[in-house]
Amino acid sequence: MDIFVQQVINGLVLGSMYALIALGYTMVYGIINLINFAHGEVMMVGALTSWTVIGLLRPAHPDWPGYAILLIALLIACVVAAVLNFVIEKIAYRPLRNSPKLAPLITAIGMSILLQTLAMIIWKPNFKSYPTLLPSDPFNVLGAVITPTQVMILGFTAVALALLTWLVNYTKLGRAMRATAENPRVAGLMGVKPDVVISATFVIGAVLAAIAGVMYASNYGTAQHAMGFLPGLKAFTAAVFGGIGNLAGAVVGAILLGLIESIGAGYIGDWTGGVLGSHYSDIFAFIVLIIVLTLRPSGLLGERVADRA
Repeated sequence: MDIFVQQVINGLVLGSMYALIALGYTMVYGIINLINFAHGEVMMVGALTSWTVIGLLRPAHPDWPGYAILLIALLIACVVAAVLNFVIEKIAYRPLRNSPKLAPLITAIGMSILLQTLAMIIWKPNFKSYPTLLPSDPFNVLGAVITPTQVMILGFTAVALALLTWLVNYTKLGRAMRATAENPRVAGLMGVKPDVVISATFVIGAVLAAIAGVMYASNYGTAQHAMGFLPGLKAFTAAVFGGIGNLAGAVVGAILLGLIESIGAGYIGDWTGGVLGSHYSDIFAFIVLIIVLTLRPSGLLGERVADRA
């Protein structure tokens, strides 16, 4: 029972980080039918930016509490990621908006490689030790343990998802997003500016990705230029798993993916004597994805047009 509770906690934490990234994928796809494969690299830039800010603040202000330094680093990382994604959309994707779908897809992959290379040049290719700024004493939950950093991840994710749901469903921008997702041309005739809405969607997705990047680096204690590729790929998998274009589906798919990966690495690893342990944890998520898409190609919740913003 202790092992099960521990793996569930680990899965919820991992799924929460995937959910933040997956929402960026599904928001962009819901509006312009584009898979932004550079989204994982935006997460990476957010993490490395926060690492740089922490490295500057800690020596300059040794008396500041760790949570204050982490919060400042998080805010600056969100701003940098938002500006980066805004520029990416304006320069790389907007000119190709009416092109065949293969063109923006190739551009997105190229942008992913470009961002990785630029990050490697700016921050160097070595692994960086991400400092622990929160207390390290864990809490006991039904025989399992959860660290303050993991509690922070769950809290930040819950708040971010609540704010995003409120934004999409109850604000003027959210209505404009849903209208643009339904029909950009008709939305334009009704006074909505599709270009502004699309840029805002990219900015919101970048903020969520930056939060995920800082949380990911804080949880695992490391950051480097290629850290966004695999989480980004898994977040895309989660979005497809739940039903890409569906906000609730992205969250459900991400949480389930995190649980599957965690339980697969823990429980199944023990049952198989370590043959299918943590080193092979990635295969469980993609096996389940293949099964789900074979039986239900639209994903678990399907694509709901009204929620595609």
